[in-house]
Amino acid sequence: MKRLGVLGGMGPAASAEFMVRLTALTPATCDQEHIPTILWSDPRIPDRSTSVRNGDDLPLPWLIKGVEGLRRAGCDYVAIPCNTAHFWHHKLSGLGPKILHIVDSVAIELKNKNINDCNIAILGTQSTIESGLYQYRLNKFGWNCLTPSKEQMDNLIQPAINLIKSGKIDESKSMIMEVIDSLIAQNIKAVVLGCTELPLAIRDETYNGIALINSIDSLVRLSIDACWENKYTYTNNHEPTQTSRIN
Repeated sequence: MKRLGVLGGMGPAASAEFMVRLTALTPATCDQEHIPTILWSDPRIPDRSTSVRNGDDLPLPWLIKGVEGLRRAGCDYVAIPCNTAHFWHHKLSGLGPKILHIVDSVAIELKNKNINDCNIAILGTQSTIESGLYQYRLNKFGWNCLTPSKEQMDNLIQPAINLIKSGKIDESKSMIMEVIDSLIAQNIKAVVLGCTELPLAIRDETYNGIALINSIDSLVRLSIDACWENKYTYTNNHEPTQTSRIN
């Protein structure tokens, strides 16, 4: 079995949730069948959203330090339970361990649910939405990605994410659901919770017949498959091909 590194701290609650879900979703029958995992959780990493919007790389040296630390610890794969940090995925990929991509994991999740070639909605931080992190990759795979309006981002989604980061999870849920309701009216088949804080507030798997795709759980499943080996494969253009038996 391969060893997993988790580059966390962005934020700490999302990293903790990833570890809990990794244990819960691993189809192990005893302790020894769980994945050897090392968590590098450093909340001092500069704010990723701010750097993306400012066009600087302030988080990058911290991310590199984390990946190199996980490499020295013998990790074969690295999962990053922070969507916005994947803005630097390409700059981390040559450091040794295979860096799993959270958007690819979401694509696999959508395919597993037979949600193909349709409208889907993407929720995330302002920088994740503005940078096209999800839209660019998923549009290539056949999904048409819809996003909240700027007004919804400014007044509902980003404030809700900030509330979750400050521990006020219950207060955030109604704000997020208001946006989801407006997107459902646009004939979507799924909503991607493309910020790892969002699944801390929205824990349902469906809402009004629409799939809610939890980016933490999708990354957990991809991590399990990677470390258990030979369950997911990728084509050269990074399009995910689902061969997993894990539900």
